[in-house]
Amino acid sequence: MAIRRRDFLKTAGLAAVSLSLPRLASGTETASIYELERFGNARILHITDAHAQLNPVYFREPSVNIGIGDMAGRPPHLVGRAFLERFGIRPDSADAYAFTCFEFERSAGRFGKLGGFAHLKTLVDRLRGEVGEKDSVLVDGGDLWQGTGLANVMQGRDMVEVANLLGIEAMTGHWEFTYGEQVLRDNLERFNGEFLAQNVFLTEEAAFNDARAFDPPTGRVFKPSFIKELGGHRVAIVGQAFPYVPIAHPRRFTPDWTFGIREEELQKHVDALRGTDKVDAVILLSHNGMDVDLKLASRVSGIDVILGGHTHDAVPQPVPVKNAGGTTLVTNAGSNGKFLGVIDLALDKGKVSDVRYRLLPVYSELLKPDPAMAELIGRVRAPHVADWSEKIATPDRLLYRRGNFTGPMDELICTALRTELDAEIALSPGFRWGVTALSGQALTMEDLLAETAITYPETYVQEMTGAEIKTVLEDVCDNLFNGDPYYQQGGDMVRAGGLSYTCTPTDAIGSRISELKLDGGKAINASHRYKVAGWASVNGRQGAPVWEVVGKYLRSGRMLQERLGTGIALKGVEGNPGNSG
Repeated sequence: MAIRRRDFLKTAGLAAVSLSLPRLASGTETASIYELERFGNARILHITDAHAQLNPVYFREPSVNIGIGDMAGRPPHLVGRAFLERFGIRPDSADAYAFTCFEFERSAGRFGKLGGFAHLKTLVDRLRGEVGEKDSVLVDGGDLWQGTGLANVMQGRDMVEVANLLGIEAMTGHWEFTYGEQVLRDNLERFNGEFLAQNVFLTEEAAFNDARAFDPPTGRVFKPSFIKELGGHRVAIVGQAFPYVPIAHPRRFTPDWTFGIREEELQKHVDALRGTDKVDAVILLSHNGMDVDLKLASRVSGIDVILGGHTHDAVPQPVPVKNAGGTTLVTNAGSNGKFLGVIDLALDKGKVSDVRYRLLPVYSELLKPDPAMAELIGRVRAPHVADWSEKIATPDRLLYRRGNFTGPMDELICTALRTELDAEIALSPGFRWGVTALSGQALTMEDLLAETAITYPETYVQEMTGAEIKTVLEDVCDNLFNGDPYYQQGGDMVRAGGLSYTCTPTDAIGSRISELKLDGGKAINASHRYKVAGWASVNGRQGAPVWEVVGKYLRSGRMLQERLGTGIALKGVEGNPGNSG
């Protein structure tokens, strides 16, 4: 059942924040959820983690996003009802559907898909037009070029065209680096905006060999920031790329570059912007992940707002963080094109005197697609639509990925790997990108590619001892639940098929995983060797691409006959508002 426009207007709320009085507006009687009250004299629009999703999508937010230690019960580690209560969102509203997993399937039938760049273009043009192009800027927080079969085949060139038409003036990166340096630079030659990354430097060897860099004396590879005059004031946008690229992805993609958070370099650059360049505001365009940004905000002063990404957290209100220089607001703007962040600044006498922030869901039912963007999307997709439109399965359950430990989509991938590669156990990466498929909705190869399309998709089978399997689980679990955010790389727990285990997130490294058992209940033996299938290894592999293996399994029709699921028990997080079960 499609919901009528007036029902949207009655059930959608708008998030707004002011430095003087943070609040969440109910918006229940708003004439239009996209009619924003004029405020300040500079507007910054922010998208992030679109993962190349050109058309509107379903995407279920997590039911498990656990925070531990100081982060327990704090944004972004709130899900379901706890999230709704914290931000004052009605359970039956369109915003509840956009921001949470609450009654997702029922609400999907009411409110439809979100995102889509043709719809986003309409909204961006409207919001920039209200204040004037010269007094506004559109920025992207990274993970724009990757996430679909089309982007993978075109190596991001499709998204560069889309970004240019949308009007993106600055971006930073993460998965963009997995195309390798040459493709990255070729794409940036076509990009009309600025690619910013203050935290990427040449290795010592690359610097000795005079490798290409934006600033050879320092070895900084890319431009760190750019300054735009908004409302008669100078606003600096500083780029912070994903700090862990060579760890999370094959080193061969970026052999000449080092990454990292680079606190000291960032502080020096912010100080120079404030001093030598005399800017009135500093905005950090970050792909750190929200927990990392919260810590960074407490340690680096002089940043007014962090526009965050990477962890796909859709947080309606910024989190204020105190530091030596005052207060920094930390935001995160979701994923898959579902949201557009709007930050209005009141700039006066060389500083930000007030801020209003809104994270707007991009409801495709409410926004007419921009004709020019729709034409571009149709054109770049046309050569591949026929090949990828084949129906390969119809799921009898909701298939989603996002969640700290598991999701039916990844359970399906693990089952396919075990079945087709004749393995006892399967391990699949805990990627947070990948859209949701409703029960009864036909799956196509294009849908499957939206879960698996990367530049290192090869599958493999290898023997691992029980002790080695536990070590892998412990290492990834520490990445997720380390008490120091600087040791967290984003992502979710590696997905495991064919085994169950107990996890205690609050325990120390090396002791969070216990009670490992094979399907059937037999305990994993530390010294026994097991046949393990996987994909997306950072080491070179020679197997078939994962989408071919999973596609073969889906075409067999066995998905509807076999049980999906992994038995994961949680301890020590009872009552944690980041776990709704």
